[in-house]
Amino acid sequence: MRYLTAAIAMGAALLPQALAAQPQLAVTVDVADSGDTAWILTASALVLMMAVPGLALFYGGLVRAKNAMSVYLQVGAIVAICSLLWIVVGYTLAFGGVEGGWIGDGSKWMMLRLDAWRVDTSLPESAFALFQLTFFAITPALMVGAWVERARFGWVIAFCAIWSLLVYAPVAHWIWGGGWLAQRGVFDFAGGLVVHTTAGVSALVVAILLGRRSGFPTKVMLPHSPSFVMVGAALLWVGWFGFNGGSALAATDDAATAIINTHVAAATAALVWIAVEKIAFGKSTGIGFATGAIAGLATVTPAAGAIGPGAAIIFGFLAAPICYFAIRFVKGKLKIDDSLDVFAVHGVGGILGTLLFSVFGMAVFGGTIATEGSVAAQVGGQFVDQLIGVLAVAGYSAVATAVIALGVSLFLPMRVGEDSERDGLDTATHGEHAWKLD
Repeated sequence: MRYLTAAIAMGAALLPQALAAQPQLAVTVDVADSGDTAWILTASALVLMMAVPGLALFYGGLVRAKNAMSVYLQVGAIVAICSLLWIVVGYTLAFGGVEGGWIGDGSKWMMLRLDAWRVDTSLPESAFALFQLTFFAITPALMVGAWVERARFGWVIAFCAIWSLLVYAPVAHWIWGGGWLAQRGVFDFAGGLVVHTTAGVSALVVAILLGRRSGFPTKVMLPHSPSFVMVGAALLWVGWFGFNGGSALAATDDAATAIINTHVAAATAALVWIAVEKIAFGKSTGIGFATGAIAGLATVTPAAGAIGPGAAIIFGFLAAPICYFAIRFVKGKLKIDDSLDVFAVHGVGGILGTLLFSVFGMAVFGGTIATEGSVAAQVGGQFVDQLIGVLAVAGYSAVATAVIALGVSLFLPMRVGEDSERDGLDTATHGEHAWKLD
């Protein structure tokens, strides 16, 4: 009885402490918001849809029939290998915790020790990492358009795997991982620099190193399936809602704004592009409509969640003619066989949108940057930061791409033989047809 009385007394003494500790325990439980998490999981699926099947169909329709399967396989294999690399080491290189640095640390290799939620978000870190995985996978796949119909499959996979770790991951860290460009004030909402500038500039470098397709530029190489191009572009258009809307990292007004701006920029650019075609050639084409939409999407991406819808219309209106004439310049004047216009559409569009943000990101023009004092001074300062970001990312991407491409070519040749190029990569490399034509 004496022991029972002592136990009760001890319990009574400890009870107030236990009750006082309850609120503290509640705070340490996972605070991820279920609504935000659900949106990011959905956005991740939309971005993956952009790559397979969207990008695969878009690029596959633009090449000749004898090379369609090779494009599908390249896009799919790149997405697969980069997804694995992201788990092993890509995530920690891009988002490992080194504030103001050049590359992330190795503390989360193999995605070990992910936190209950990602800092500065209401997401579990696993959801954040999944969303960023889809960007890591689609970015090198964008470059496929530069080397279609002539690049060797083994070289493509090895190059893209190394490029994703040595180009994409560091640049993502510089801007989105708290690196030195972020510390400087460079702004990239959803990938104008991290995705489109890296891929666009790198694609141009590879196209130069690889050389032209046999017959370029005198031989007409018509797309084999404009209908596939339209279907692929439609999937990219819808998937881009996840690409840009998901970059808000929450189901908020920023996400809704990004999706509205994404849509109207694409719509504007598509219409302006077919108008330019009509003036230049007397006909508007489905391929032109699709290409214009992609140009508008790439251009609005770096500012999508930080500008007003009126500004997004301007982005799209400028994207169409500037990217259109960039194609003419690269292929017509420079004679560079960037076959599916990766640099002229994605690279030029991403750079254009990055710089336009300097003006239209200001609150006085409907943006999210509060304007105090001289608007001109603020615009000028932001423009300098954005320009530094463009020059740093483009310069690094160009040099690193050349080194990686040539280095891989020492072990795996970059280009197929003349016979394989003439017969088509579907049969020469993969032993199968996209279409049975007999």
